[in-house]
Amino acid sequence: MFRLTAPLGAAAALLASLLVAPPPVHATLQADLTITDFEATTLPPGVVAWGNDGPSTPVLTVEPGPDRPGAPDGNRALKAVYDVAQWGGWSHDLATAQDWSPYEGFAFWVQGTGSGQKIFFEVKDGGTGPGASELFESSFTDDTAGWRQVKVPFADFVRRPDYQPGGAPADGELDLAAMWGYSMRLPADSGTLVWDEVQVYGTAPPRPVRLATDRPVYTTGEKAEVRVSVSVTTATGAPLPADLTVGYRTGTGTATPGEDYTPAEGTLTFPAGTASGSAQAFTVRTLGDRRAEVAETIPIELSGAGTRPPAEHPAIVIDAHGLPYLDARRPVRQRVADLLGRMTLEEKVGQMTQAERGALAAPNDIATHLLGSLLSGGGSTPTPNTPVAWADMVDGYQVRARQTRLQIPLIYGVDAVHGHNNVVGATIFPHNIGLGAARDPGLVEQVGKITAREVKATGIPWNFSPCLCVSRDDRWGRVYESFGEDPALVTRMAAIVNGLQEHGVLATAKHYVGDGGTTYGSSTTADYTIDQGVTEVDRQTLEAVHLAPFAEAVRRGVGTVMPSFSSVDLGQGPTKMHAHRELITDVLKGRLGFQGFVISDWQAIDQIPGDYPSDVRTSVDAGLDMIMVPYAYQEFGRTLKAEVEAGRVPVARVDDAVRRILTQKFRLGLFERPYADRSRLADVGSPAHREVARTAVARSQVLLKNEGGLLPLRRDAKVYVAGSNADDVGNQSGGWTITWQGSSGPITPGTTILSAIRSRAAAVTHSPDASAPPAGHDVGVVVVGETPYAEGFGDVGRAGRTLGLAAADRAAIDRVCGAMKCVVLVVSGRPLELGDLSRVPALVASWLPGTEGAGVADPLFGAVPYTGRLPFTWFRTAAQVPINVGDAAYDPLFPYGWGLRTDPGRDRLKALRDRLARGDAASKAAAMTLTAALPERNWTTGGAVREPRVVLGAVSAAATLLDRSGTDTFAQGDTLVSVARDVAQATGRRPDLQAEADHELAAGHLSKAVALLARAAR
Repeated sequence: MFRLTAPLGAAAALLASLLVAPPPVHATLQADLTITDFEATTLPPGVVAWGNDGPSTPVLTVEPGPDRPGAPDGNRALKAVYDVAQWGGWSHDLATAQDWSPYEGFAFWVQGTGSGQKIFFEVKDGGTGPGASELFESSFTDDTAGWRQVKVPFADFVRRPDYQPGGAPADGELDLAAMWGYSMRLPADSGTLVWDEVQVYGTAPPRPVRLATDRPVYTTGEKAEVRVSVSVTTATGAPLPADLTVGYRTGTGTATPGEDYTPAEGTLTFPAGTASGSAQAFTVRTLGDRRAEVAETIPIELSGAGTRPPAEHPAIVIDAHGLPYLDARRPVRQRVADLLGRMTLEEKVGQMTQAERGALAAPNDIATHLLGSLLSGGGSTPTPNTPVAWADMVDGYQVRARQTRLQIPLIYGVDAVHGHNNVVGATIFPHNIGLGAARDPGLVEQVGKITAREVKATGIPWNFSPCLCVSRDDRWGRVYESFGEDPALVTRMAAIVNGLQEHGVLATAKHYVGDGGTTYGSSTTADYTIDQGVTEVDRQTLEAVHLAPFAEAVRRGVGTVMPSFSSVDLGQGPTKMHAHRELITDVLKGRLGFQGFVISDWQAIDQIPGDYPSDVRTSVDAGLDMIMVPYAYQEFGRTLKAEVEAGRVPVARVDDAVRRILTQKFRLGLFERPYADRSRLADVGSPAHREVARTAVARSQVLLKNEGGLLPLRRDAKVYVAGSNADDVGNQSGGWTITWQGSSGPITPGTTILSAIRSRAAAVTHSPDASAPPAGHDVGVVVVGETPYAEGFGDVGRAGRTLGLAAADRAAIDRVCGAMKCVVLVVSGRPLELGDLSRVPALVASWLPGTEGAGVADPLFGAVPYTGRLPFTWFRTAAQVPINVGDAAYDPLFPYGWGLRTDPGRDRLKALRDRLARGDAASKAAAMTLTAALPERNWTTGGAVREPRVVLGAVSAAATLLDRSGTDTFAQGDTLVSVARDVAQATGRRPDLQAEADHELAAGHLSKAVALLARAAR
């Protein structure tokens, strides 16, 4: 190694001039920079191991390494012992980004065993941190027993093709200016490797000027002029050091020169001193031939000494025109038939393929591989994560599809499962468990409407929601994605499908079928205990419990259905749902009459037994129409094409799948309006939308206990607030918020429960651990519960997770409730084991309310009444789980449907009578019947029932009449039954009958519900 200290010589200066790029900032050769050494006895900060499960996570230790060539005395190195099932490795994530642009490449020492294993490694470029950087990879083979130094120039790194983190840059360029570290990815095998002295080395060669156009694709019609703007950007941002000439010309595409366009060729001159980023333009003219035809392309070629061409080759596209499928006046069926008849097998396979946006090797892969769909997995976001950036990103992908000859638009999908939850600043609604507690299908439909508006504003026409699972085991990590344990309730909540689809966004009923009924301990995915496991049921139970909500979604015209990761065992052994032809083709598409298309879940076909070709043909034969292959889109396309050509997948099955997909694209209007409607971008997270979310939160609050009428609290109360979830938007929003697993902290704008309490109470003391002195306060509010998780990561039994409260939360309850009257708010994705409640006079299930914590405070201080009811049975101890409405042995802490109200029953009944009086004959008769119950002698001064026999008799008679009414609504029946429930809950008897009554109410059987509650009240 040597250092050049003299100025650049004449030859070097001439070379720099010829290359046009300015001299590097570091005009001297660089000394190697050590990124990581291992000289301490413990792992360096930021060095972590990871894997798909515990056993696949390598064991890292720092050991003596004196035998490395050139090592100093006392040298130490990192030893990794691994046994990887799927994926595993280790990373060094840097606390702050480093500039590696002055260096030539990346190097490290490794002691191998000559195993022949291939080890990939990657560097983390740009973005907001190590978890959101663009990954560029290289590899080496362990073919040497002993130490060797691996050195790879940065020029030889390639963008990792199979995975990119959510929110990572996607420019495909290894910029090196802000590097966040590196990772070593170990093979799916076992072994031992030792690493030492990770460095960047050498001096970077002069970097060329980057050429770019203002758009990657220019779409136009015939007889038009297209203006192409070309910019020049230096590596350092300095002005051009010398004159630069950029040549341009139209290349060879599918358009015919002289017939479709006038060829263009010339030069653009940028004088020395031109600012980096400056642009000049040239024009290309298209011609008219008056023929109906498919789209035609005109590539643009740019060149120049010392320049680097655009990351993607730009092109002009003359739009398809005059063809029947482009005529919006024709029926959808005709348009689909015409388009399908024009498609090649490759184009059909492309329509059946969905890729993760971060996995694209380049955006032009959309056109190259004829992709029909992209998605953002949880946390796969643009940088910055703003509504405008989302619209820009999706439109940028959509324009690439315009390069294909048929110009079939992409359909972009996202998991907007409680609002547009991947987008910072969007309205985050309560998770489905809270909406189920609200018991209001109309409100749920409104939530769907607002979600659709926010999703559509960012250019996305497809939502992987709603989850219509009927969750039967609180140990499942997805309980909060369910509206409840009762199929009748979940069926009611399918109204959200209308809210989404009537406002321009395709809904997805998931996860078909039985994902909420898996047997604990049956999962074979990673270290999950119940998620993606086996649902062991008979056919009658499968139909009655798990299939019913999907039948309702189909009746409402849901556009897509997503099968479950789980398996179904009807007594003949388990079958993966993605391979279940009977349930997908025969039942869903056949008996239920589903007309939309079936989309697979994330990489789910990989879980089907057999090799990859078998996975592909089995899933397609089972009835899957579009396959979510996030990172394997190229392999899937090649494989499906080969299977069709070999006759193992019928062409008719492919045509059926593509016909279904195209039908939804036409119905969404994507051929006419493929881009984002930016006029609604200001609606994302708007005050009006947040107000609806606040209402949903307030309606979702379930008052479980209220001794002495402690709630609602007085506005003049001095309140002591404690607990882990009082002041945390991330915790109160749960999983699937900004990222897949969610996270604690201020991850998106919102109102915490603490700030909402502060806006209402006269004085507030906040002490998360309840260590502040309690004296001088009127009441304590302890906000406890869970931290965020999603899917199998929330399974009880995984990584020590339980259904119990954290020790700190339990201690906070004990301290506060031992010192004053207290309210405990449980912020969680499911019922939890609460322990001794003898010193807790008031208890509220707040679920996962989302960003609008003010909705929690509204009923707490009496601005609105408590009206929510349990969508899940609240168990006494975890040993009772699973416990559900209808169980033969049913002794819960609080039954399904339980929920104390703070609005007077008489007021409810009087308002209901007045509404029913405007209905049909049966409703009017019911109103007259209720009049007999309303005299004040039947009620206490607070509006509670004093004469149960009289009131329940009138309510029962009214319920019988309303069962025959054609004008009453679910809300009216719900209000009627609520008065009977008040009486039953006051007795505290027969929780089984109370739970069964709520099931009958959800099923629409008012008189049965009232009769059960009357029996419970005896």
